[in-house]
Amino acid sequence: MTGWTLRLDGSTLPDKALIGGKAWSIARMLGMGLDVPPAFVVTTAACNAYLADGAMPAGLVEEIDAGLAWLEQKTGRRFAQGEQRLLLSVRSGAAISMPGMMDTVLNLGIDGAGEAALAAETGQPGFARDTHRRFYELYAAIVLKAPLDHLDPHAGLDTWRSAIRDAAGEDMPVSPRDQLDAAIRAVFDSWNTRRAKRYRQHNGIADDMGTAVTIQAMVFGNLDEDSGTGVLFSRNPLSGEARPFGEYLPCAQGEDVVSGRFTPLPLDAMRERVAPAHDALLAACALLERENGDVQDIEFTVQKGRLFLLQARAAKRSPEAAARIAVEMVGEGLIDVDTALTRVSPEQAAAILLPRLDAGAAADATLLLTGEGACPGVASGIAVADPDEAERRAEAGEDVILIRETTSPDDIHGMIAARGIVTAQGGATSHAAVVSRALGRPCVVGAGSAVMALAGRIITVDGSGAVYADRLAVTGPDERADPILATLIGWADARSPVAVVADDIGTDGIDVDHLVDAIEADALEKALAGHSKARGRLLAAPVAARAAHAAGVTTIVTQPALAALLAILSDHKAKAA
Repeated sequence: MTGWTLRLDGSTLPDKALIGGKAWSIARMLGMGLDVPPAFVVTTAACNAYLADGAMPAGLVEEIDAGLAWLEQKTGRRFAQGEQRLLLSVRSGAAISMPGMMDTVLNLGIDGAGEAALAAETGQPGFARDTHRRFYELYAAIVLKAPLDHLDPHAGLDTWRSAIRDAAGEDMPVSPRDQLDAAIRAVFDSWNTRRAKRYRQHNGIADDMGTAVTIQAMVFGNLDEDSGTGVLFSRNPLSGEARPFGEYLPCAQGEDVVSGRFTPLPLDAMRERVAPAHDALLAACALLERENGDVQDIEFTVQKGRLFLLQARAAKRSPEAAARIAVEMVGEGLIDVDTALTRVSPEQAAAILLPRLDAGAAADATLLLTGEGACPGVASGIAVADPDEAERRAEAGEDVILIRETTSPDDIHGMIAARGIVTAQGGATSHAAVVSRALGRPCVVGAGSAVMALAGRIITVDGSGAVYADRLAVTGPDERADPILATLIGWADARSPVAVVADDIGTDGIDVDHLVDAIEADALEKALAGHSKARGRLLAAPVAARAAHAAGVTTIVTQPALAALLAILSDHKAKAA
């Protein structure tokens, strides 16, 4: 294929900016000989053309038809016809990972005759009906923007269609081919949703990159008890411990794990149920980490005991895990020091030094709830159940803790605004857990139905897995007493064009803490111009350290130092490039 689409057969590794990270990982894994369902990709160029013109670009529909024919050839199945049906997953994929931000439609291609064919092929009419229901619910939510709580699995198709029509105000297309085009447009449109724009703004991601659409043959984790789905990290994304960490949900599909509506089992459950697939997963995990030189976040499905890999990407990790992993990977020879210093952002370094519970504070506190720790740290504030309210109250200067049954991509603005996050449902690989780690927000998931009763109370969230009443006393860690942080400081200090010292015997240098009119970066840079030395706690913040470097300051007196050093290094490298 040429033009708007590309086949992913492992023979080449196309530009990630063109095919997105998801498709790039599929091509990479296929090239490594791993077991991946066949797929083709609609490129980001097609997305940008669609967003510019409001219509599918000329030739794209024909290329999609050719892609479907190629998938039929690869799988021996037929799309929307025949006794062995080809069903599809339609998934977004930007060049820079935006976990949980955009849209996915699974099981596309099933209809009434397809359900009957699937039931006859597998001998499991319950599985066929479950797969059909899942498609209708996802299509209604993603494409027609009409979420339905749960369609009656025993109802007829006319009843399902009527429920969707009532919720969406329009009929669902009958033809699977028309449904596919609509799903592709929905993924394109998801690039410009409020949540995606807010995430890009928060993470400094350009708005003109666009998303690719990966169209992949379905494999079925909901087929039987020897099937399932899960997520595996090659290292623990909470602590950084160098051992695989994951969750497995038997007889389920991937959306069940990500949504947080179901609490998955520990990875040991996979070993007990499907040991050969478990062993194959760990082997693939080790290979992918070694080849990519970074912690891997792997999505997988097991169908009748056979492992299929769906995606592998650099894992989002807590700030503490980022620091530990960077240092330990240097020791293991996987990366060099310069690479390690890019693996911990200045903002992550600052988050590591956020307050922790005072010794003994928890012993005297009222424990309200416990759950699974999803991102370390401690935060206090008023519990707010609505993401819009959380954003409003945070903008007014309040400390807010967002509480939800389970988070979805539509909650991202509230998650960004919150100091911490607590959910009633979900596990360590749910949407709330993954996004909280990306944001560096203390998070507890799966804390039970009583979470929502906390609304309006002042609470303290301990990201190790506890929620307490009121504000608790906290203390800050000592970065130079921590061997991981001290190692990073030593590496960064040796490479930094600006010396960052905790104290010195001189009293010279401009005191920035008294520059009350120079808090903004531009104003601070102007105030520091012409000074070689500056002092003050304000300079420990990444934005202030960058301003000092830009102004030509050569010595900064402040503490803690790591965030400032990393900010200066990243700024220096960017300017050199």
